[in-house]
Amino acid sequence: MKKFAMLCVAALCLAVMASAPAASAQVTTPEENTNNRNHGNLGAYLDFTHLHGSGLNMLGIGGRMGFKIHGRFVLEAEMAYDFERTQTQVITVGSLTKTVRTDVRVMHFLFGPKIRIPGPLGLFVLGKAGIVNFGVGGPATAGAINNQIGNILNGDKNMAFYPGAGVEFNHGKWGIRAEAGDELIWLRDGVHSNIRVAVGPQLRF
Repeated sequence: MKKFAMLCVAALCLAVMASAPAASAQVTTPEENTNNRNHGNLGAYLDFTHLHGSGLNMLGIGGRMGFKIHGRFVLEAEMAYDFERTQTQVITVGSLTKTVRTDVRVMHFLFGPKIRIPGPLGLFVLGKAGIVNFGVGGPATAGAINNQIGNILNGDKNMAFYPGAGVEFNHGKWGIRAEAGDELIWLRDGVHSNIRVAVGPQLRF
C-alpha cells in the first residue's frame, strides 16, 4: 500500500505540471461556458476505511466543501465519522489472560487540494492532510485495559496524509463522485497505510 501512496503522490505532481499550461492559457471549456457552477462544491459521501493494523473495516458517512482557487485547482475540507465496530481481543497481564470486546470509532478531519485532470472523463487527483481521532472503549467491567486496541489508545489524535484519485460525473448542478486512496496515519509505532474509499453525491455552485 505504500507503493500505492507513492503512485498517488506521483500522479498529483504530474497533474500539477499538466494543469499549469492549461491555467496560464486561460482556456474556457464548453461546460464552463454554458453555466457558472464552477466556483465550488458541497458533497456527502459513504466512507470506507480499512485499518491495516487492527484489520477492521470501518464504515461511515462524511461531508466536504470545496472552493475553486485557480484554474483546475479546488481547495477542499472534509470530515467523516466511521461508525462503531467491535473487535474481540485476548489480553494477557501477568498471569491473567482475558478476552474482551473492544469498540472502535474513527473521525477524519482532512484539508487540501483537488486537481482536475484535463479531459472529458472528469478525473482528478488529490492530496490532503489532517488529523484522525480514535475512540476506543468497551464494557466498564473490563477496566481501563479495554480502552486500547493494538497500539491505538482511546482519544488518540494522529496526523494523517491522504493521497488519492477519483472520477466525478456532473449533470447541471448535481453530480456523483467516487475516489480512493491510501490514508497514511502516524501511530505510536510509525506510519500505517490504510485503504480508503468514498462515494457520494455533490452539488456544484
